[in-house]
Amino acid sequence: MEIDARMIATFNAPQPVLVTGGTGFIGRRLVAALLARGAQVRVLVRDQAQCSRPHAGEEIENISGDLTDSASLTQACAGMKTIFHIAGFAHADAGDTPEFATRHWVVNAQGTFDLLDAAREAGVRRFVFLSSVKAVGDPGSRCVDEGWDASPETPYGQAKRAAEEQVLAVGRESGMHTVNLRPALVYGPGMQANLLRLIEAVRRGWLPPLPETGNRRSLVHVDDVAQALLLAANHPGAAGRTYFVTDGRAYSGRELYQLIRQALGRPVPNWAVPAKALWGLAELVDSVRWIVGYRDRKAQAMLDKLLGWACYNSHRITDELGYQPVWDLERALRNELKIYPQ
Repeated sequence: MEIDARMIATFNAPQPVLVTGGTGFIGRRLVAALLARGAQVRVLVRDQAQCSRPHAGEEIENISGDLTDSASLTQACAGMKTIFHIAGFAHADAGDTPEFATRHWVVNAQGTFDLLDAAREAGVRRFVFLSSVKAVGDPGSRCVDEGWDASPETPYGQAKRAAEEQVLAVGRESGMHTVNLRPALVYGPGMQANLLRLIEAVRRGWLPPLPETGNRRSLVHVDDVAQALLLAANHPGAAGRTYFVTDGRAYSGRELYQLIRQALGRPVPNWAVPAKALWGLAELVDSVRWIVGYRDRKAQAMLDKLLGWACYNSHRITDELGYQPVWDLERALRNELKIYPQ
């Protein structure tokens, strides 16, 4: 991990810090930054047998617990001064069934409520919640800032929004320093899901040349999310605030395709498949899937992640907290994600 000096300077340590989700993609990077600053780190883990320390040999206290077990949260918060709440049920697109919707609420909303109760009882001073841009509704073909307050449309987003509101309410009522962060799609070493699948599709030649539609999508590097978390915990002006977090760029689907091709050392075709043809093909694929029993529009949803909009402005966190992203996707693909020609 490249630990920028700004990240180290933004957190006062040593002090006892609890990180939920500390063994995950984002949590590991945050824990590394905290250890570099000398913090006393406690990580909430669901399964001790499956837990591996983010850095071998470092003194990290692992404590068993679960967001659905309030007694374990009370134990985890004891003696802590700062909590970074990163853990959650992360299947943002899996909300079409009652079972998934219930899981989103139980873990992402009620779990946060219970953690806040335990934190207040333990005298925790600072609580930073890692939410999501999905906590607000789809902004359509515009790039929005925190003034965009449309209601979330998915069970995942609704649970995250409810948690955000409770985070700020507890801060107002108790005087605790509470902050919500809404990162865009996070990339970096160890990433999973959509962007990784896109890279693999380009590598294998499965993805045709995408057209330039003028769409814009926001992303953010995992190390810059860690930077934002540290700033949110330490900066007095962050208390009671909610911030979008991005890498400062907005990418079109065509640009993403080009950047990945270039990182793979492959020429970028000077032609593209028209968007209308791609949408028609996606509709046809979904129709076939429907016939054979898949009751979703997976192909169209995947295409929307490439040609649709998801653009967010992170000027507020830059202006108020001094956040300055170190990475953009072009640099990460070239220097860190290690995708090579095959």
